[in-house]
Amino acid sequence: MVLQARNKHREAAPKPPQPPRASQSPLRGAPDAGAGEPGPERAPPSPGRKGAAGRKGPRAESAAPPARGGLGGRLAAGLRGALGLRRAGRGRTWTTLLLAAFAAVLHWSHITHLFENDRHFSHLSTLEREMAFRTEMVILASWYRIYTKIMDLIGIQTKICWTVTRGEGLSPIESCEGLGDPACFYVAVIFILNGLMMALFFIYGTYLSGSRLGGLVTVLCFFFNHGECTRVMWTPPLRESFSYPFLVLQMLLVTHILRATKLYRGSLIALCISNVFFMLPWQFAQFVLLTQIASLFAVYVVGYIDICKLQKIIYIHMISLALCFVLMFGNSMLLTSYYASSLVIIWGILAMKPHFLRINVSELSLWVIQGCFWLFGTVILKYLTSKIFGIADDAHIGNLLTSKFFSYKDFDTLLYTCAAEFDFMEKETPLRYTKTLLLPVVLVVFIAIVRKIVSDMWGVLTKQQTHIRKPQFDHGELVYHALQLLAYTALGILIMRLKLFLTPHMCVMASLICSRQLFGWLFCKVHPGAVVFAVLAAMSIQGSANLQTQWNIVGEFSNLPQEELIEWIKYSTKPDAVFAGAMPTMASVKLSALRPVVNHPHYEDAGLRARTKIVYSMYSRKAAEEVKRELIKLQVNYYILEESWCIRRSKPGCSMPEIWDVEDPANAGKPPLCNLLVKDSKPHFTTVFQNSVYKVLEVIEE
Repeated sequence: MVLQARNKHREAAPKPPQPPRASQSPLRGAPDAGAGEPGPERAPPSPGRKGAAGRKGPRAESAAPPARGGLGGRLAAGLRGALGLRRAGRGRTWTTLLLAAFAAVLHWSHITHLFENDRHFSHLSTLEREMAFRTEMVILASWYRIYTKIMDLIGIQTKICWTVTRGEGLSPIESCEGLGDPACFYVAVIFILNGLMMALFFIYGTYLSGSRLGGLVTVLCFFFNHGECTRVMWTPPLRESFSYPFLVLQMLLVTHILRATKLYRGSLIALCISNVFFMLPWQFAQFVLLTQIASLFAVYVVGYIDICKLQKIIYIHMISLALCFVLMFGNSMLLTSYYASSLVIIWGILAMKPHFLRINVSELSLWVIQGCFWLFGTVILKYLTSKIFGIADDAHIGNLLTSKFFSYKDFDTLLYTCAAEFDFMEKETPLRYTKTLLLPVVLVVFIAIVRKIVSDMWGVLTKQQTHIRKPQFDHGELVYHALQLLAYTALGILIMRLKLFLTPHMCVMASLICSRQLFGWLFCKVHPGAVVFAVLAAMSIQGSANLQTQWNIVGEFSNLPQEELIEWIKYSTKPDAVFAGAMPTMASVKLSALRPVVNHPHYEDAGLRARTKIVYSMYSRKAAEEVKRELIKLQVNYYILEESWCIRRSKPGCSMPEIWDVEDPANAGKPPLCNLLVKDSKPHFTTVFQNSVYKVLEVIEE
């Protein structure tokens, strides 16, 4: 919390005179000011050495020349004014932007190269491209296809050309004509967003560390550890692939707001927009923002940011949440989420600050009281709002987290935990981080930040510096990033898929190895460039091997059984025929065959989860007549049965019949229904199509 007087006696306590301070700019420690230039938040330059620009004394903000003519100069000046950025040298700004653009192009080339080598995507037919997508990415593409049909009806035509990178070199392989190829369009958009994301990473690392060397460290760490980003690397058109670049922008803006001495409206508006674009495509975005709000609240409680700044951040998050609720056509799961409850509770705690200050307890006790108010208040409010509004869409998330700590099991939880991406982090992951030196570097940075926090907190708790300390501590953005790292680590350990947040944030934290705020004592003896390049050289030993391994992966997509299935559906069934089956297969049927389906991979809907459970009873030990009766209630005409789903087992207890034994113990011990239907589908179903993988059963109505 902001360390202020909690009674009139403390407010009246005399303070010793303070030495005059140089005027501060609205943005402290901006990266444009050169790594060796002294500033309000930088350690002084080493003895006998001038600032990076060769100047002596503090930098006079008023001496900056006015913006030069031209539209580009006026736009840049307007953006700086809106966000509260101070003017930097034209050369430094353009150098940073050019390096960021180079990183963007390099990353775009890298991921297109990997994706093309793995899929041979440019030589696939439209149907094969669509089948190359899996799970929820197919749903996104199907929605886009519906949108393009509407556009065609009203006469809007657009042409999108996209070239992919082949292993032999850069050459245009194929153009995608029109908006009717959603697979091609979506991959192109994702690759562009990923390029922009890498540019933001370079700017992020540069801004946080105060040196372009920090941006270089961030980018190279990301390349060296790219294969730690789980499935996002090999399946670009995922929901998180659309969202994550906006999270990078959002965290960069949060860092700027925490560092700035004055809040500008433009910064807050930009934060609101980035929040909206981050939350709209991905259902898990709210949980990431929950960890951010929790980290910021902890930073406030111990006194690194003032109440006014946190209140404005909270208001922006509330506005963003309301906008997303409207833009998502009243998605009630947002309003009953832990994220929304946390915002309300923190707002209430900030409003009750005068009452907290009157509590006659120690500082540590006051911190604990506010933390308990937030934790228990959030959980209770979330429970009450869900009950009042009757919302259970995100109930499976709570059950999933419960299963991580206790022996709780149910059907939905087992579907998640039996998949590798939702299991605990692999034991090999820390070893991989260590081989590239990412983990050791981050630990060094983290320890340096913790030492500063402990020093600050010790002065408060022992009351030795109460009469001389500042209204608030410095470098709240560093404390926030340390807490955010702990939150991402917890998420990554509990759910392996969420390493996609941990790995990039570790790369951003690694940029602080260039920070004079943390390692000024070292840079007085050794040039920072020498330290950074020594670290990067050591990282590149394993990092270059990792890159070579990824570049050497060569494959080609082929799924002839599914192609036969889709073609049969398109030409042998009515357009309104309703299908049911495994969620990934249903997504492809919806996209490529344009048939109605009763279930698909958007599992964050309670009604859809209930329908999927009925559909998956085909892999249980229930009677065929009972399963057929439930399918008829769902108006299913055809069921696509996959024998592999009946026999495959990722680990003990994770075959579909074993999962059903937990949910339906009364039928345990009976033969699985799917095995019986593979041999003979009569009398309740009729086999109308069959190949090596799929068997289509027509539901015989009574």
